[in-house]
Amino acid sequence: MSPVSDTPQPEQPEPKSSTQVFAIHGADPEVQAYAMAKYSRSALSMKESLSELNAQKAEKFLNTFYFQYGHRSIADLAHIAMAIESLSLLAATIVVDETRWDGQERSTRYQNFQKSGYFTPDFGPDAASAKLYGETIQFLFAEYQHFSEQMFQHLAAHTPRPDDMKPDAYERTLRARAFDISRYLLPLATNTSLGQIVNARTLETQVSRLLSHTHKEVRDLGQKLKDAAREPSYNVNHKAMQELIADIREQNPQLAEKAEQQLLREVRVSPTLVKYAEPSQYEIETRQQLQQAATELMKDAAIERSKEVDLLEPDPLEIELATSLLYQGSHYPYRQLRQAVESLSAQRRDEIVDLGLRHRGRHDELARAFSAGQQFRFDILMDIGGYRDLHRHRRCVQLHQAYTHLHGFDLPREIADAGIAPRYEQTMHRVAQAIETVGAPSSSRERQDGSDTAGTPAQLSNLEPAENAQYLLPLAYRKRTLFKMDFAEVVYISEIRTTPQGHFSYRNIAWQMYDEVARKHPSLRPYFRVCDVHEPVDLLKR
Repeated sequence: MSPVSDTPQPEQPEPKSSTQVFAIHGADPEVQAYAMAKYSRSALSMKESLSELNAQKAEKFLNTFYFQYGHRSIADLAHIAMAIESLSLLAATIVVDETRWDGQERSTRYQNFQKSGYFTPDFGPDAASAKLYGETIQFLFAEYQHFSEQMFQHLAAHTPRPDDMKPDAYERTLRARAFDISRYLLPLATNTSLGQIVNARTLETQVSRLLSHTHKEVRDLGQKLKDAAREPSYNVNHKAMQELIADIREQNPQLAEKAEQQLLREVRVSPTLVKYAEPSQYEIETRQQLQQAATELMKDAAIERSKEVDLLEPDPLEIELATSLLYQGSHYPYRQLRQAVESLSAQRRDEIVDLGLRHRGRHDELARAFSAGQQFRFDILMDIGGYRDLHRHRRCVQLHQAYTHLHGFDLPREIADAGIAPRYEQTMHRVAQAIETVGAPSSSRERQDGSDTAGTPAQLSNLEPAENAQYLLPLAYRKRTLFKMDFAEVVYISEIRTTPQGHFSYRNIAWQMYDEVARKHPSLRPYFRVCDVHEPVDLLKR
């Protein structure tokens, strides 16, 4: 027999029961994040962790590991539901511009925005601009109502109701189709509402980004989001709990006191994780310097005409980075900017790239323009309403140019078919004149044609709407965005956005994306399950 050793033997693992899976609710978001983060630092189970935790312990833990040690993935574990109500369409497109964002916004298809109201920016002592702004918004809402009814009557006259379809369903369906068209009259000032569910890290970066924006409404929203995360949240069960506590109090006042402390306690969804969210000097300084660099590079070059959907050829990385950085600070097509960048010396291109990094702080993520190297890059010029739909594809890298009237507006075919195109075009031209006046009230200018237009930097400084005037832009006006993606995302967008149930605007853009890729890679054409947008659409199928 072997001699007995006095050396302690290593503890042997014990067999465990089968895997357990359970859902969790009732824990505050930051406490939940703390409990999940403990898996990497403790052998406790989730139930054991939650039973011993409270908000004070969570705050201490997060202050140490999140802020001091930079373990930012912890904030990914705290998910927060928030409502943002009565913000402009313009601000909404900026709020939701997060790659890690989940939420829903009011639909221009299923709701009549006549009742939503609109946002009015501060004009200070400029009473004339404020008056013109209000008159123009009221005019657009009146036109929206008029065109909604006109298009419904036009569609009903050309779309008989099937015998098996109830009258209310028939009217509801056609009015939704009519709203698809009349939404082109809605200004960006139109109020909307949205709900979002984001993790605390996304909320922190969202708040910082909004606080750094050029528009005051957006900056104010950033502060309100930060405050909402740190202040007592809305308890959906508050009334029911009050009634329950009242019933308990009749039987046992002492027990009711304990129940009230527990059931009606104030919950702050993210008091710790967003407390240091502040304006990003990296974003502010970089934006200003890149805008200046784009202006200096392009000088007095006219904005060249471009296709609605332009599939770009691959670029050397340095060319793509420099062009992408300048793209967001201009209104030029990517190809035109790239040509100018290619003409620069390597040293000058490096200086442009350096502008995108010069002000980066220790904890700043790289600017979005540095997300480069994707195989498929589309420079897309489309109506603002359709852009709002494509904007939801957050697997894409999206580089946005500012709202402007310089690219003209879209005219839906249905409006021309209904014989009301002249009134529509007059409406758009009248709004363009108001935009120029509100944006630069001391200048007198003539409006360019409503179709594809060209402009110079001098015109950009004189004609480009000021921030307040941008709110007057109807959704018919065009916006330029650079979408970068992989092949799977091209297929996904092409397939889901060409279905007959979709809006005709983004159906057309998605078809062009498919067609551009299929012409460049013909062997891949059979693998796209797209719907031909040229085929007639049954307006009663949703």
